[in-house]
Amino acid sequence: AGMEGSGDASRAVADWRLAVWTLCSVLLPVLITAWCSFQRSRRQLLIRDIFRKSKHDWHYTDLFGQPSYCCVCAQHILRGAFCGCCGLRVSERCLKKADQRFLCKEIMMRGTAGAPSSMPHHWIRGNVPLCSCCMVCKQQCGTQPKLCDYRCVWCQYTVHDECMVDSLRTEDCTFGEFKDLIIPPYYLSAINQMRKEKRTNFEKVVPYCRKHWMPVMVLANTRSGNNMGEILLGEFKMLLNPVQVFDLSKIAPAKALQLCTWLPCNAVRVLVCGGDGTVGWVLDAIDEMKIKGQERYIPQVAVLPLGTGNDLSNTLGWGAGYAGEVPVEQILRNVMEADGIKLDRWKVQVTNKGYYNLRKPKVFTMNNYFSIGPDALMALNFHAHREKTPSLFSSRIINKAVYFFYGTKDCLVQECKDLNKKVELELDGERIELPNLEGIIVLNIGYWGGGCRLWEGMGDEPYPLARHDDGLLEVVGVHGSFHCAQIQVKLANPVRLGQAHTVRLILKSSKMPMQVDGEPWAQGPCTVTITHKTHALMLYHSGEQTDDDDASSLSE
Repeated sequence: AGMEGSGDASRAVADWRLAVWTLCSVLLPVLITAWCSFQRSRRQLLIRDIFRKSKHDWHYTDLFGQPSYCCVCAQHILRGAFCGCCGLRVSERCLKKADQRFLCKEIMMRGTAGAPSSMPHHWIRGNVPLCSCCMVCKQQCGTQPKLCDYRCVWCQYTVHDECMVDSLRTEDCTFGEFKDLIIPPYYLSAINQMRKEKRTNFEKVVPYCRKHWMPVMVLANTRSGNNMGEILLGEFKMLLNPVQVFDLSKIAPAKALQLCTWLPCNAVRVLVCGGDGTVGWVLDAIDEMKIKGQERYIPQVAVLPLGTGNDLSNTLGWGAGYAGEVPVEQILRNVMEADGIKLDRWKVQVTNKGYYNLRKPKVFTMNNYFSIGPDALMALNFHAHREKTPSLFSSRIINKAVYFFYGTKDCLVQECKDLNKKVELELDGERIELPNLEGIIVLNIGYWGGGCRLWEGMGDEPYPLARHDDGLLEVVGVHGSFHCAQIQVKLANPVRLGQAHTVRLILKSSKMPMQVDGEPWAQGPCTVTITHKTHALMLYHSGEQTDDDDASSLSE
């Protein structure tokens, strides 16, 4: 009996040991995971706090796209942070030290006596571009697998470690290739001081007095394109003064453009990174400057197309879409070399039938085109779909595929048929007899529908050339979605209804889809009047051609 009792006790002890070890084997991984998660969350909070308080434009990354070395410990890093303005790269554990030790680009010089007209280089060690050459010996920099060589964050010049001498550390920075586009920090300091003293003789400040200075402002819409706006913001901040680069998701164009009042009259160039809607938003803000009496500060506008249609940028020679294929440096060169032209802007007034004295008419500003019919219906369906599931519409290819789907659907359903029986059209006060149509399009620019030259059609008939600066609108009709598709591949001509300074369209009955510059809505009986509003100062890039030959480009 005693042996049985001791056997039961030993079995009980063994069972307890098994239970304890089982519990430990279950709890230990859970505790380790919880501890690691707590430490990671704590680390992320600390990093976020450093980012919030820092003067650097830090961005965290789990994996650097090229071999990178920490500017503090000089060790190779995979995970860490980089500054979007000065290009510093640092490992996660050295982030706090780097933030305290290294200065970022100063957008404005502080604490300087008098009005300086120069500033020294701002050298950053390591991680220089692989294609760069030393400004002293002209040999390639950044070839060794370690933290080596220097780069100036302003002029982008690079120097080998062994070529760096004390004279280079104190030498005045020339701002490099883009000196005519960069707003120097010492200039902003001087202008700020003069404004405080209520002095306006800015022309005495360098480089205000320099003949070829044409400071550029970059206004990027980070919601246009597939995250391309975010990438461009960082790249432009690296090359320019960060004060010149604006994110339109955080600051309105009207506020950003007030920087023009600190700069020489009629010299500023604005690069808008976004779709045609973003360009229209910026041009509206420029019109507000005219109303405020700031007409002498009006900038010229260039376009970097990030949207889906981009017909305005195509018309101005900037291409149908940007996906990173052209280096940012070349884009800035194109802005410097671009020619100034004018763009007509039009007032579109929509007055609902029966409410002439009770309801205010809707007023739009048109840069590209107005339409009623199948293409407006496609835009309306597209926008309704995008409102429901915006995450699906991050790619230009997907957007065009959805447009194709709705165009194919309309070919079968023909929701806009017999339009000629529902509307009346007047060009410069003269009534136009309409043939059997499904749609009417009023054009200000040469391109329509994502790259089609609608007015020219197949180019086999002699018609007056379409221009965007002659105060004339081109009015065409289409027989349906299938006819639109034929025109886009140059298998058919549009129904040319005429050119006019003023267009009046009366929708007599039923509800029809309409659009102005890609913004669609469903409209009941009304009168639409289109009249000239103003001119916009744009920049034309002659080096970019699409699918048309040189002869057709001359029509612009």
